[in-house]
Amino acid sequence: QVQLVESGGGLVQAGGSLRLSCAASGRTFSAYTMAWFRQAPGKEREFVATISWSAGTYYVDSLQGRFTISRDNAKNTVYLQMNSLKADDTAVYYCAGTSIIYAAAVYPTRGDQYDYWGQGTQVTVSS
Repeated sequence: QVQLVESGGGLVQAGGSLRLSCAASGRTFSAYTMAWFRQAPGKEREFVATISWSAGTYYVDSLQGRFTISRDNAKNTVYLQMNSLKADDTAVYYCAGTSIIYAAAVYPTRGDQYDYWGQGTQVTVSS
C-alpha cells in the first residue's frame, strides 16, 4: 500500500509562488507515474500535470509555462512549482500515483487512471 502526503499549500498573493510537495511511502516510488490534480470550490476535479518514471512530463494546456512538476526519487517526493499564481488557481491540490507503466509519451490524465491519492493541500490565492 502506498501512502501519499502533500504539503506546502497556503495563502499567497496573486503573482506569487508556491511549491507543493508530495511524499510517498514504498520502495518502488521511482517506477510510479505521479500526478497533481486540483479541485476548486463548486467545480470538478481537474488534471494539472503528470510525470512518468523516466521524468517525462505533461501539463494541462492552460497551466503550461506557469507550473512545473518534478520528482526526486531519492527522497520519494514529487513537487509542483507554481509561479505567477492567480485567484483562479485557488483549489485543493491532490497528489496521485499509479504503478502502471505507460508507453513513452503516453500520459494518464484521468483520475480513474490513478490508484493512490493524498489527502490534499489547500492553496488560496488572494487577488
